[in-house]
Amino acid sequence: MINNFFKKLLIYPVKFYQKGISPLLPPSCRYYPTCSSYMIQAIEKHGPIAGLVMGIARIFRCNPFLRGGHDPVPDHFSIFRNKNPKKED
Repeated sequence: MINNFFKKLLIYPVKFYQKGISPLLPPSCRYYPTCSSYMIQAIEKHGPIAGLVMGIARIFRCNPFLRGGHDPVPDHFSIFRNKNPKKED
């Protein structure tokens, strides 16, 4: 129950960003799913602490020096890019 509270507490600002701030900015995320969607998925899949760490690591990877591309949330905790992503249909 407390875990769900913290998940919602962390997801709410990301959803606010997606709906209220992101539409005002030019698209800039180099990854699919976007960094904000990745953060939400990581928190839902791995819990609030590990998901937040994974989401922050993903934001740091989203820069002009890395190639970007398809990078879904991995099944196991990792702060590195998903090396073997499964293509979603």
